[in-house]
Amino acid sequence: MPVHPLLATRFSPLRFDPQRTLTDDDVDLLLEAARWAPSAGNSQPWAYFTARRDEPDHKRLVQHLAASSGRWAPSAALLVVTMAHRYIEDTDWAYSDFADYDLGQSVAHLTLQAHAMGLACRQFRAFDLDALTTDLAPGPGWHIISMIAVGQAAEERPPDRERRTTTDLRTAPWSGGL
Repeated sequence: MPVHPLLATRFSPLRFDPQRTLTDDDVDLLLEAARWAPSAGNSQPWAYFTARRDEPDHKRLVQHLAASSGRWAPSAALLVVTMAHRYIEDTDWAYSDFADYDLGQSVAHLTLQAHAMGLACRQFRAFDLDALTTDLAPGPGWHIISMIAVGQAAEERPPDRERRTTTDLRTAPWSGGL
């Protein structure tokens, strides 16, 4: 059985269509998909700060982009800041080993939902984390992890994307032998 087309055709574009917009319902559907991700103990330790290109918060996020992401991210219809809640309520644990992983699961769900809607996502970390954290002021235990640009790709998927082989996935970290 081949990999599902939703997975095999997904890609991270280098450019977004600056004319494409998203509705409130579009954004809600993306977040609904993210909400359904599995998490350790059903803790759901993720949150998202969203800003569409036509909203004031979009400029607020764009000001924190690095030069590299500032060349392409502002044209996406939506910018999303991802956050993980690393503190575990009702325990004496200061840090959850699973929060970032669980956030990644949630982002994957959002990414696949976007692709099913004919949209593309590009995840990135090219922004001033300290300045963005100061600006957004997430609550105690919350940590900004990454950003996602979401929109209509302004380019076709590259035809010959190189991927590691399944053999590489099984052996690369253990090249010294077990």
